Amino acid sequence: MTTKVVFLLDADNTLLDNDRILSDFIRYIDQTIGYESKQRYWEIFEELREELGYADYLGALQGYRTKYPHDPRLLSISYYLLNYPFSNRLFPNSLAVIDKLKKSGPVVILSDGDLVFQPRKVEQAGLFEATNSNVLIYVHKELALEDVGARYPAEHYVLVDDKLRILTAVKKVWQDRVTTVFPRQGQYALDPEVLASYPPADLSIERIGDLLGYDLSVLIKAGQVT
Repeated sequence: MTTKVVFLLDADNTLLDNDRILSDFIRYIDQTIGYESKQRYWEIFEELREELGYADYLGALQGYRTKYPHDPRLLSISYYLLNYPFSNRLFPNSLAVIDKLKKSGPVVILSDGDLVFQPRKVEQAGLFEATNSNVLIYVHKELALEDVGARYPAEHYVLVDDKLRILTAVKKVWQDRVTTVFPRQGQYALDPEVLASYPPADLSIERIGDLLGYDLSVLIKAGQVT
């Protein structure tokens, strides 16, 4: 059944302050295994991200363990990652925005990432429950639009994402069927080089909570202006 509108919300740096999560993790791993070991971990992490196309924190930890199999401190890092208080890192009014949007149509978490840590993050943050279990996680979500459309058919989509690269790619495919919303939160959204590399989104907001001030008709119309 095709609905009028489906809202697709990114997780990292859109609903969740992922920059702060990463900062906490960097500090913890530095305190746990020291600077030099931390640098080796991040080398493995970057190699893996280049290979896979997404950030895999637990995969990098496993890769580190393969090279240094007798370091018991890795268990502490694994525990820290899996039990991190993600719900404390939601941007203000994230859940309120979801609740408001749900009155107009299904709200779906549309994210990139691995199949262990990323779902754990979404679930622990309360986003799985808040969206009625509507969660999609791909390697490259902008390449999975056919699957997204099949699972959540709609006349119009509203995509909220902190990466202009993603918004631009989706707009190119769905054109007037999507309204792209750009919350200027996080390292990618504030990078001058990134901002200069892509056209503006249909709608830019300073923070996710600003969506509380927008009516559905305004959101849909913003995506149809050519």
